[in-house]
Amino acid sequence: MSGAAQQRTATLAPGVLARPGTHETVFAILEPLARGRLLDVPAGEGALAARFVAAGFDVHCCDLYPEIFRLSGVEIRRGDLSASLPYGDGEFDYVTCVEGLEHIENPQQAIREFARVLKPGGHLVVSTPNILNIEERVKWLLFGYTSHFKPLSREHVAATRERAGGRDEVLLHVNPISYSELRFSLEKAGFEVQGAFRDRRKPRLWLYAPLTLLIQLLALTVSAKKKRERWTRELNSNAVLTGGNTLVMHAVKSAR
Repeated sequence: MSGAAQQRTATLAPGVLARPGTHETVFAILEPLARGRLLDVPAGEGALAARFVAAGFDVHCCDLYPEIFRLSGVEIRRGDLSASLPYGDGEFDYVTCVEGLEHIENPQQAIREFARVLKPGGHLVVSTPNILNIEERVKWLLFGYTSHFKPLSREHVAATRERAGGRDEVLLHVNPISYSELRFSLEKAGFEVQGAFRDRRKPRLWLYAPLTLLIQLLALTVSAKKKRERWTRELNSNAVLTGGNTLVMHAVKSAR
């Protein structure tokens, strides 16, 4: 879905829709790099975009609901992550996608679009709820679902739609994506993963220390070949196994 570019004249500062610590982590990854043209999608109210504007980046924003955007002086276009983004090939040096992929039916389509609109060598930073930290693994075992991906019953969907004023895509998490699926999708689209990061450490992870230790000990029994093939080290890392609510990944588009 495409739309004409708009600029907002805001009267209220944009609110942060992401989990605490997520914007700080995303900003810390890109802030040391050379200034360039950056696309933030979905942009929400514009809180992350405001950070990058203040840091000197040339920021452009896109969202399924541009009417909620509050950041003045920045271009906002209507766009759908499930379709084609309203930009040409290779327009951007950077793309940020914070808490967007879990809201759509086809995250791989969005990742292909990120690759298309990025220049060769361009950077992508994307986040999604971390469903593989130790707390979420235990919740899945006990309840059959995680904190961020509860059953989408008709009652739950209807209540969410009412709470969101009809914009249920903003609140509904419909597609759980683990580290493995996200990395596969990034590499398939021509990205090289640079690293995985957490938003911030969860406060009660110490309760799961015995189980965490068991998982880490079991990993020692895996051969080096299987560790490489199955990303054992990455899945047991601080960003994933003992990570926070949000998994943040940094990838670079192949220069070829």
